[in-house]
Amino acid sequence: MKVKNNRLEALRMIISSQELGSQDELLSALKKEGFQLTQATLSRDLKQLKVAKAASMRGNYVYVLPNDTMYKRVSTPQSVREMMQVPGFMSINFSGNMGVIKTRPGYASSIAYNIDNHQINEIIGTIAGDDTIFIVIKEGISQDEVIAALSEVVPNMK
Repeated sequence: MKVKNNRLEALRMIISSQELGSQDELLSALKKEGFQLTQATLSRDLKQLKVAKAASMRGNYVYVLPNDTMYKRVSTPQSVREMMQVPGFMSINFSGNMGVIKTRPGYASSIAYNIDNHQINEIIGTIAGDDTIFIVIKEGISQDEVIAALSEVVPNMK
């Protein structure tokens, strides 16, 4: 499962940083990153990620992730390996018994998934978007306690 999760993350990074319009181009980009897969597996991955095709600024149809307006394509993209070395977590802010975690685009759902699956007692639940996670904190829990609990699950939280 870890290989699939890494492959899906690499696919997100590739789609968000390059304008690719065919599955052959995606397969080639994935191969450069060390992922060897079939067209059928790529099709299933694209379906799971809810990838669509949309017109680019140049008029070409390219693959895009859901809510792709959050993604900014760069002219000299980093390799997926370089991008994956940067943590997804960016910041956390609190208001009462609520918190908002900001992440890099595409990271919120996987970080929220990790939070939910670690059954952190201080947190009642999460709702994740593309780059934002909303958390509800149990009454009487301090911000420091939440950060301490989250730092066990979210890399670079401290």
